[in-house]
Amino acid sequence: KDILQKLALQNAAVFVSSFNRANIHYFITPKHNSYERLAQYLNKHKGEAGIIYTLSRKSAETLAERLNDDGFSARPYHAGLDKTTRDKHQELFQKDEINIIVATVAFGMGINKSNVRFVVHMDLPKNIEGYYQETGRAGRDGLKSEALLFYSSGDVMKLKSFATVDGNPEQTRIMLRKLAQMADFCEIRTCRRKYLLSYFGENAPERCDSCDVCLTDYVTFDGTIIAQKALSAVLHL
Repeated sequence: KDILQKLALQNAAVFVSSFNRANIHYFITPKHNSYERLAQYLNKHKGEAGIIYTLSRKSAETLAERLNDDGFSARPYHAGLDKTTRDKHQELFQKDEINIIVATVAFGMGINKSNVRFVVHMDLPKNIEGYYQETGRAGRDGLKSEALLFYSSGDVMKLKSFATVDGNPEQTRIMLRKLAQMADFCEIRTCRRKYLLSYFGENAPERCDSCDVCLTDYVTFDGTIIAQKALSAVLHL
């Protein structure tokens, strides 16, 4: 709608393709012991190309250094590096001379590497749009790829402090709402793919059988009495 308005197009034909990236499998996992769990994951994907996103430049450099010390071929990429270094690291990655780029959101625009097998988020993205775009850099060759996100509710609290736009309460409200939707995506116990596609206004089946929720058999039980006892204790205290 914004494009139509800005270009003053009248009666334009609009074509919207599907947002579904069927070959990408989505996984959310708790953030505790995240480095150890990341190392285990990378060992299972030895020799495959991947992008690891972090929120800060310092985290990107520290993580890349630690991965190299542990035998993984990784380089950092962020806006704080000089252009020569950024270009060199990007070229090494695109030529498969290194397997892993550890980056902030500065990395990705204009990158066309078809064989990225995984995208890992060490920190919570600020919104669904950013998450979808970044995970979409995996599997452009159509082969099976994975998107792994380490989630902590602490990240939500941390990002809330960055969501405030001074003097613009409406923009602050929008950013906080988008952050809440990102947190909901991580906490739901229904199909991740359905949530993503619904967010972008697209219908989807109840199950995709290619996300951690659909691939997990959850044990359920009636917790009514336990909940009643807990609430009764709160009431009496």
